[in-house]
Amino acid sequence: MGNRAISQELIDLGERIRRRRQELQWSQEKLAEIAGISLNTVSRVEGGQSDMSIEVFRKIVGALGTNASEVLGDAEPVENGKLHRLLYRIQHLDLDSQKIVIQTVETLVDGLYQCRK
Repeated sequence: MGNRAISQELIDLGERIRRRRQELQWSQEKLAEIAGISLNTVSRVEGGQSDMSIEVFRKIVGALGTNASEVLGDAEPVENGKLHRLLYRIQHLDLDSQKIVIQTVETLVDGLYQCRK
């Protein structure tokens, strides 16, 4: 019975990952590429045929622009997926590029706040 529960949890997790990928209109190949994992891994995870390491889970969640709670089924869907994807992409830039992006965004946000006053 315990194995069945674990298997059903893996199937449900895989279905949530597949649904999110399809919302983005991505192929399994695209998710694999963006997450930096193999196509076979994506296929097995989505099919509930394989559990995954925390590192693979983190990569999938980041690539999908969502959070762990949503993928685990513990939260309402995140509406700002674009923001999560952007943050994921920024995290994978080199340090100098990250500093430039952060400084640019801070300047832009400060300017927008000034316009609101």
